[in-house]
Amino acid sequence: MNQALPAQTISLGSPDVPADNARLSILCGERHRNIQTIEQELLVKCYQQGADFVLQGNVEQIEIAEKVLRKLYQLTQNNNVLEESRIYQVINNMSETASQEIEFARIQAPLKQVIAKSKSQSDYMNAIDKYDVVFGIGPAGTGKTYLAVAKAVDALINDEVSRIVLVRPVVEAGENLGFLPGDISQKIDPYLRPLYDSLYDLLGYERVTKLIERNAIELAPLAYMRGRTLSDAFVIMDEAQNTTVSQMKMLLTRTGFGSKVVINGDLSQVDLPKGTYSGLKHALTILSNVRGILVTKFSAKDIVRHPLVQRIVEAYEKNERHD
Repeated sequence: MNQALPAQTISLGSPDVPADNARLSILCGERHRNIQTIEQELLVKCYQQGADFVLQGNVEQIEIAEKVLRKLYQLTQNNNVLEESRIYQVINNMSETASQEIEFARIQAPLKQVIAKSKSQSDYMNAIDKYDVVFGIGPAGTGKTYLAVAKAVDALINDEVSRIVLVRPVVEAGENLGFLPGDISQKIDPYLRPLYDSLYDLLGYERVTKLIERNAIELAPLAYMRGRTLSDAFVIMDEAQNTTVSQMKMLLTRTGFGSKVVINGDLSQVDLPKGTYSGLKHALTILSNVRGILVTKFSAKDIVRHPLVQRIVEAYEKNERHD
């Protein structure tokens, strides 16, 4: 142990409630892999001594590491496994909030409970409850689509809406499907697959299939929304950065009474033809102060995929700021 650095010993047990060895094992991970992750991310050293952990590093990082260990131990209740993505999210959350604990939004879907993994995700879920139109802006992997689908499923199950409508621009903004093989459903299926996957995860394949047959869930390319009014519906548009200005206006003006509209996109991934202005970027410019609309912005810190993805996104963002 490096005696030059400040050190602090914390205990996850108490005289009245001793720490559970099985939970401590889950916390540490196989071959102390979870502890190594904490050390690498927070630049501290962590030595386990039974239910006690000796933390060594600068004072601020020790404080964050203590909060991370206590939170992760709390998450091992009922011997729950700690997923790698969850560990990184706890580290990020505790690093951001420093001295305060945040109660994140959650939903109980039929097959699983969905809990926000960052403050931005929680703000996004709460915004969907309070506003008729919500924009979710940020890089891929931040959970925008999955959380929006979870909120839509929750609204449908609780009879807050009569149907879910999921739309995406197809093959960039022009929606040129002709060269793809198959009928129209086969042509658009690859573009709607992330939405299907979210539905299956929350509801199960059979239930999703029955809801689609009853038209309680509709998945369609954006062009199919023209001329419709979507009342009493939960509408989600994904990949909105690839809409034109007229397409974005078209979708927003489909909103009917009793509807929610969630529009997600990543402005760093615009695939429109050169010279075509993104409808998402235009909408954010002119609608940011319109009553009933809220914009939630996600950053690389909200990414729930492999931590390397977060670092890659941050590197690209840094490069773009210097261009």
